[in-house]
Amino acid sequence: MTKFQNIIFIFLLLTMSAYSKKIYATFDVLAYKSANLAFSASGTVEKIMTDVSIMVKAGDTLATLNNDDLVAKYNIATIAMHHAKKDYERQLIAKNSIQQSKLDLYKFKYNNAQAEVNYIQSLLAKTNLKAPFDGIIAFRYIEAGDVVSAMAAKTAFILQSVRKRKLVLEFDQKYWKMVRTGDAFEYNIDGYEQTYSGVISKIYPKTNSKTRKMLAEVYASDFVVGLFGTGYIIVKDEESK
Repeated sequence: MTKFQNIIFIFLLLTMSAYSKKIYATFDVLAYKSANLAFSASGTVEKIMTDVSIMVKAGDTLATLNNDDLVAKYNIATIAMHHAKKDYERQLIAKNSIQQSKLDLYKFKYNNAQAEVNYIQSLLAKTNLKAPFDGIIAFRYIEAGDVVSAMAAKTAFILQSVRKRKLVLEFDQKYWKMVRTGDAFEYNIDGYEQTYSGVISKIYPKTNSKTRKMLAEVYASDFVVGLFGTGYIIVKDEESK
């Protein structure tokens, strides 16, 4: 927590201590951001540029597919576009002495060549798997030489935020009217005596019909993803409202 957040939390404790109630909750530690990354193209994995525990930046290339065939198609399409452009420009010079339909045909051929180049560029881009946000590689599931398919996407990496975490709380649904965003949360990670504090940032608008539990979130940082813990949500007593 930041210094400012600590001040807010202490203020909440002081103002609510006389009229407060503690609601028991369990929680799991999740990454604030997490994404299963997969290729949206088919092909053979050629290069892998990262591995588990490596931090990456948004836009970094994580792995590539062999794209020699697309590179060849791109080169051919680029040459075709270059000639189509020259033909169109020559017709433009003489536009006053030729039929408009003929000029339109050359313009169409040029535009079509441009579209083909752009299309192949988009296919080439799909052979490079890039990081969508700054994070750390949590899992890697591919090796060089693996064949991947766009029709049955296989997770290549799991990318998680580096430090930011969220605690996903579960508490009894009977307290649904009492718990509010901004309520303080005191908690312990399972197996550790140190007490931490946070503030509820989100309450899920649905109960679990099987467990009769509600979910809420508290922001945290630096905990290992997957840890478990327990704590108490500090809410104002109904009589004080």
